[in-house]
Amino acid sequence: MKKRTMTNHSQRSGRDRRRLIKGLGAASLLPLIGGVTPFTIGNQHAGQVVVVGGGFGGATAAKYLKRANPAIEVILVEPAETFHTGSFSNLHLGGLRSMDTLAHGYDELQDRYGVRVIQAMAENVDANAHTVRLSTGRELEYDRLILSPGIDFRWNALEGYDEEAAEKAPHAWQAGTQTELLRSQLLAMKDGGTFVMVAPGNPFRCPPAPYERASLVANYLAQYKPKSKVLILDAKDDFSKQALFMEGWEQLYGDRIEWVGLSGDGRVTRVDAERLEVETERGTVHQADVLNVIPPQKAGQIAERAGVTDDSGWVPVKPETFESQLVEDIFVIGDAAVAAPMPKSGFCANAQAKVVAAAIAASLESRPAPEAYWTHASYSLVGPEYGISEIGIYRVRDGVIAEVEGAGGLSPQDAPEATRALEAEYAIGWYDAICQDTWGTPLA
Repeated sequence: MKKRTMTNHSQRSGRDRRRLIKGLGAASLLPLIGGVTPFTIGNQHAGQVVVVGGGFGGATAAKYLKRANPAIEVILVEPAETFHTGSFSNLHLGGLRSMDTLAHGYDELQDRYGVRVIQAMAENVDANAHTVRLSTGRELEYDRLILSPGIDFRWNALEGYDEEAAEKAPHAWQAGTQTELLRSQLLAMKDGGTFVMVAPGNPFRCPPAPYERASLVANYLAQYKPKSKVLILDAKDDFSKQALFMEGWEQLYGDRIEWVGLSGDGRVTRVDAERLEVETERGTVHQADVLNVIPPQKAGQIAERAGVTDDSGWVPVKPETFESQLVEDIFVIGDAAVAAPMPKSGFCANAQAKVVAAAIAASLESRPAPEAYWTHASYSLVGPEYGISEIGIYRVRDGVIAEVEGAGGLSPQDAPEATRALEAEYAIGWYDAICQDTWGTPLA
């Protein structure tokens, strides 16, 4: 197993690290994340901003634009009345949380902040006319446009895996019906069966999530189907928090989880969803009882239609403001944007949204954008009382986004049970805090 070198942050004392993690999980600090400390009321110069996508990025951007200047007309376009977060959906798969607790609405954005919410799909963007066409046929004009469209899948990038196949071998990488489908298959799986997960190559949404999913599925199997196992077939040899996950797997699950990386013939090239089989590039065939295929990904389709994606399928942005490098007055945040070394995560989308809101509010008042910085905190559960985390601080340096050396890092390895239990507790606090910051009071 390949060991990762720990950063200076990871070498701090346990006491210092627990204080930092607890602080980043606290609701009181979330409004400060993203370089906006705090928002102030502007000079009442109005403009119209359309925000597409009501997840961690879009909903946060809409809220913080109104906080920056209530006179800005902000319209949020989101087809779903209720948004279910991908974050913590793995806990639902593992039987630790209901789907209701992942559901969030838009009442507070409308009633408290005055955001206009339109339940529709954004179908096209005319960048020259500065308009967005909706599925209802309506066209919205904008002075600035924020796209937070999340991901779409590269169907058939894996031979045989398309939308129809996903109904038999679900990806569950967009929370909702796919999550429930995979959960029902897991519940129905025979004891002694194999849960096979196909993990994609980089980049993709939420890098540690496949391995958290494997962990919580293994936790469920250990309790209810003890003869069963999890097999991860991976298109890469390294993954997020790898040493920490593997340490936890060994402690909690023994040989119940098997991980096969790229060099071990883990890259899947063909999927037979009818037979629940996958084939690797060297011709090895694996049979599953439940097959979870996480396919290669790209930016949400509206980004391509807006003309802001490049040949990679993702959106290059200007680091200081997240304005598209290709189309003026369109800003792209969250999973769709190219923002490495920041990962594609809900926390980063929330942080990016605040930087973009500040930049747009400033531009509508002919002021320079404030200096941007971003904070990222990623929690993963290896078990119900076993948490691990990664923290990063980012700034623009020499025209690119760069991680601030020594300011972040991973949970320490070989930590005592009490430390892992605290991080699991902080993970719950992190989720509640970021959802409160994004949507307000939860529906459940």
